[in-house]
Amino acid sequence: MRALAIDYGTKRCGIAVTDPNRLVAGRLPTVPTEEIFDWLKQYFKDEKVTDLILGLPLRLDGSDTHATVPVKKFSETVANFFPNLNIHWIDERFTSKMAVQSMIQAGVPKKKRQEKGLIDGMSAVILLQEYLEFHP
Repeated sequence: MRALAIDYGTKRCGIAVTDPNRLVAGRLPTVPTEEIFDWLKQYFKDEKVTDLILGLPLRLDGSDTHATVPVKKFSETVANFFPNLNIHWIDERFTSKMAVQSMIQAGVPKKKRQEKGLIDGMSAVILLQEYLEFHP
């Protein structure tokens, strides 16, 4: 049973998923936000996903950011659409910076590293890896 992570944004959502044994996190295509529910419906029809991990945008002091409310509303809608899905929150501070750093270490060219969709996808992978460390 897979776990799926979403780095939710108002324009696009970075997505990552585990293998069926929940050992490895891999990036999936970035999906425009207006298409995310159709995408999730189709994906959940094809794959058994039990856990959804969402990045929670917070300031350094732990308070909400401008992006926190849309993510929480998204979470509520997901819970209504998919009531059997376990939803988990992971603090997403620094995930974008970590994603860029990972791409630099992997030798990804600078022009490619500037693609927002790739950064969002890598951020979702980081969220999912963090979740897997504590929930194997």
